[in-house]
Amino acid sequence: MSLGDEHEASGGYGGTGQTRTRLPETGGDVYGGARRGGRSSSRSLITVVGVVVLLIAAIAFANRGGDDSSSAGGSGNKPKASTTAASGTKPVQSGFAHDQQGAQSAAANYATVLVSADILKPTRRTEIVQQVFVADKQAGLQDKLNKAYSKEFLSNIGLDENGNAAAGQTYVSRTVPIGTKTTSYLNTTASIEVWCTGLYGTAGESSTNPVTSDWFTMTLQLRWADGDWKVDSFSQKDGPAPVPGDDKASSADQMAAAVEEYGGFTYAR
Repeated sequence: MSLGDEHEASGGYGGTGQTRTRLPETGGDVYGGARRGGRSSSRSLITVVGVVVLLIAAIAFANRGGDDSSSAGGSGNKPKASTTAASGTKPVQSGFAHDQQGAQSAAANYATVLVSADILKPTRRTEIVQQVFVADKQAGLQDKLNKAYSKEFLSNIGLDENGNAAAGQTYVSRTVPIGTKTTSYLNTTASIEVWCTGLYGTAGESSTNPVTSDWFTMTLQLRWADGDWKVDSFSQKDGPAPVPGDDKASSADQMAAAVEEYGGFTYAR
């Protein structure tokens, strides 16, 4: 029961209990007048006590009713969708929702893995392609990526043919989505732009490719396939980039330690 409800109940019961019936006065009968006064006081006291008892009973009943309704069947303890999703849309348990919000979440998630250190490792690359892309594009894209990330390319950035850095060094490639924008949306296709910042390079004392940051925008063409959003194709362009700050660059050891200590994110709404 709320404070306002209690106040209303108190006023209602009090008004009823304090209503009195006045009897005729007889001026010369001192004893009679006294007796009438005593009976009036007794009635008032009894009425007040009765009101208090009724009020306590009403409050107890209301509180008991609230407890029963909240615990019935155990369903009252389950959180509503609005308590976990800012939009009020219940979060999906797996995959991405079949709407614009789901398409944007998928694009943000896929951007983090398509520009990651894992994509440079042949074994992980195959897994990523199978997880992210529509089935009819996987074979062709796998071949293109294998050629793009050739042994020569990997050697130029200080990695071996398996995409691993030399002993004592750590290769970094992480992408952080800043925001997403839907440029087109239909029931089964969507075009999403993901504005990103990221880190890339090799952390280590002897590295000739130090870790630096960049800003870029990825455009992902998505298709609804097998109950989820998958990538049909993607492209990338530079910017938009803010004015660089005056932050002091960390040492190679500090950067390598940060990469090991802080895990990367996946994104969803």
